[in-house]
Amino acid sequence: MARPRQYTVQLSEAELSFAKRELKAASSDTRKRRYRILIAANKNPNLTYKEIGNKAGASEPTVLAALKSFANGGFEALSTIERNPKSDCARLKIDGAVEAKLIAKACQNPPAGAAKWTVKLLTEELIVLLQNESTDGIQTVSRSAVGKALQRNDLRPHLNEYWCIPPEEDANFVAAMEDVLDVYSRPYDERNPVWCMDEKPYQLLDEAREPIPMRPGDIAKIDSEYVRHGTVSIFCFIQPHTGTIVHAVEQTRTAVDWAEKIRYLVDEVAPNADKITLVMDNLNTHCLGSLYKAFPPEEARRIARKLDIHYTPKHGSWLDIAELGINIITRECLDRRIPSIEQLQAELKAWNIRYDQNKRPVNWQFTTEDARIKLKSLYPDIQSAYASRDNRRKMKDSSAAVSEDSPMAPNAKV
Repeated sequence: MARPRQYTVQLSEAELSFAKRELKAASSDTRKRRYRILIAANKNPNLTYKEIGNKAGASEPTVLAALKSFANGGFEALSTIERNPKSDCARLKIDGAVEAKLIAKACQNPPAGAAKWTVKLLTEELIVLLQNESTDGIQTVSRSAVGKALQRNDLRPHLNEYWCIPPEEDANFVAAMEDVLDVYSRPYDERNPVWCMDEKPYQLLDEAREPIPMRPGDIAKIDSEYVRHGTVSIFCFIQPHTGTIVHAVEQTRTAVDWAEKIRYLVDEVAPNADKITLVMDNLNTHCLGSLYKAFPPEEARRIARKLDIHYTPKHGSWLDIAELGINIITRECLDRRIPSIEQLQAELKAWNIRYDQNKRPVNWQFTTEDARIKLKSLYPDIQSAYASRDNRRKMKDSSAAVSEDSPMAPNAKV
């Protein structure tokens, strides 16, 4: 026998019109279902809860709950959706206090034994934290809520990147950085072109077994085992204003190798330049002394006179635009196994010819003004420097006064 109706609905024309408008405007499926229940039950006291549910697409408990809410609180109660705080749906949302704890936890180092934070690990750690702080011990949160909170705050604790900057204020770093940034801000001058230089070690590898080529429905297969054939050094020069890249491959990376590449740059790549502005990192072989190791003094001096060298600061290799050239070469040509230096030279030559057909200037956007804002912590505190100097002067004056009053001093007062 069907359950007798406890809650009946008698809507006026205005209330019925309001319910229909709310049904049409509602974005929540739950709210739409409730208004369909209300409209189906209106002025139909003989309908059972099951029959109303069949019309509204809801279960009997949902029909009973909706009619009870309307009977006790009207349309306001019907529109208010409350969930059990222990339910899975409630756990999809976290409040500001919990989100602040999550952000603080994600910005810390992961626990012992973990290489990085994951959503699962953060969820587990956050639940433990909430339960320790809760009086009833029922605080919890879902992985979905943690993931959404991380996304809202643009936090990606599972990722990292290498970024070489000093940890605190460093006058030498700032001076070298601003010097390089000023070079990059110059307009193009073919009589004084800017070139950036970098070098990269590369390991020659051969296949231990013949790879299986790609075919329809299957990708290529390469054996994880390989044969080593030693390492070589790849030199890269890039001209930021034109995007031109010049490369060379050598078996070794010595002062003589660097000097030969610099002479090639001066005499072959930019022979008509009055002066070449060269930006590079401060590797031990990247100095004018290397020219004197490779050439007679007269030749070394001739090459040196054509160079205006600017070094990137220590921990500031990211300021060398040649690193961009190295990345392009690696991504487009070197990301594979190449067994010999001869094949590597041939592959790089073919790549350089294709690259030159569509080369583009480097759009360097980081300026000195940007550095003074974004890297403000690296700039020394001038007031502290002056205060330190004044303290040292006072200490010297005090020491001098003590020495004059000493009984052993020639002019000491007795």
